[in-house]
Amino acid sequence: MIVDLPNTTTAKISKALVRIREDGGAVALGRVLTLIIATEFGNEEEAIEAANDASREHPMRVLVVSTSPTASSSDEEARVDAQIRVGGDAGASEVIVVTAHGDAALDQESLVTGLLLPDAPVVAWWPGEGPESASESPLGRIAQRRITDAAASASPLDAMHRMCKTYVPGDTDFAWTRLTLWRAQLAAVLDQPPYEPITAVTVSGSADSASTMLLAAWLQMQLKVTVTLDVADGSPVPTGIHAVILERASGTITLERNVASIATLTQPDQPVHDISLPRRNLRDCLSEELRRLDPDKLFGNVVRYGVSDITGVEIEKYVKAKI
Repeated sequence: MIVDLPNTTTAKISKALVRIREDGGAVALGRVLTLIIATEFGNEEEAIEAANDASREHPMRVLVVSTSPTASSSDEEARVDAQIRVGGDAGASEVIVVTAHGDAALDQESLVTGLLLPDAPVVAWWPGEGPESASESPLGRIAQRRITDAAASASPLDAMHRMCKTYVPGDTDFAWTRLTLWRAQLAAVLDQPPYEPITAVTVSGSADSASTMLLAAWLQMQLKVTVTLDVADGSPVPTGIHAVILERASGTITLERNVASIATLTQPDQPVHDISLPRRNLRDCLSEELRRLDPDKLFGNVVRYGVSDITGVEIEKYVKAKI
């Protein structure tokens, strides 16, 4: 069911929610958190679809705050429109889309404060361009977890550079979440004999991939060896991570992804294996991040300390400002 509320207020939205629950039997019981999605006009549906899918694992209230990218300078009349989605149109959640026009978009915190679930954690997610500092943004200040996506920024590496400078516990980025399968596979390989130390590592990927930079930083921190970044640029080059090469006394281990969903694992004295290593979609990344509402300490250590220690490539080639 979808209910439209043009030219409305937060109080009217709350009353409409109560009325919908009383008339239709829709209840908020079992909702474990409030997810706030901050997006721009016209970009709401993909994020809502991902949230609806994730809500089957994490029942929640979804608050979508949609504003114009030029709201602060808009001459448009201040107005708030809303849409409430429940039942089949909202997965296992209830979705409230708040569209703010003109000056009404300047105070995002007040748009959502009266709609938060009581005594439930708050997670803020920016599926597009994130704020300069997530924790200091109007929505980030009221959230326990703050999720950005460097890959959705105009300059992913600049976005990750900002994260390294402004990180506070509770921040995370999908550039890190997309590494889960890579990290799990590499850990599984190194958990098999022979248990020899790794002497050198090369991580290759596209020049605009924040995930490649984070993977190199994580490997360097965990293995205590110098990691060389091998970055490639140009339109024919696939995006994201291309390969990880591990050197040790018995030979070279290579995990290389040449197609979107399959990686090839090559190890000394063993057959070549094709391994499922798909690119993770928004639903998978969001579901994983919602499984934990405490700070990700490993991610915090990587962005605060690991990235700045990367050697083997000129950092200026990777980010405009030196980390």
